[in-house]
Amino acid sequence: FMSAVEIVRAVLPSMREKKWGRVLFVTSIAAKEPINRFALSNSLRAGIHGLINTLSKEEGANGITFNALMPGYTLTERLADAKLDLEKVSQAIPARRIGRPEEFAALAAFLASDRASYITGQAVACDGGALWSI
Repeated sequence: FMSAVEIVRAVLPSMREKKWGRVLFVTSIAAKEPINRFALSNSLRAGIHGLINTLSKEEGANGITFNALMPGYTLTERLADAKLDLEKVSQAIPARRIGRPEEFAALAAFLASDRASYITGQAVACDGGALWSI
């Protein structure tokens, strides 16, 4: 968590000067729907969400947005190494499939763009509908 705070402290002065900036954190859907036996990780991810909410209010007038991206299951080496039954996992996701890295990248690219200037303080899921929170 403190590394996230330090990164923000490092980039904020130049963003304020330019009156423009985008800060994206990658957390996980576990920040909203905690995973058993991952208490520390779940708590830190939720802390990042509190950070983006606070900073979005403090820095919005400076044209700086703060958002979190919450990936669900995504086809990565890490997922392959987990040796999960991906067919079974897919059936538990409303989209009935695992996400592709390029889908996550497209969301990140949009949130980093000028077109997303009115989106700030949000935790956006990219999970095929897997997250069941409001």
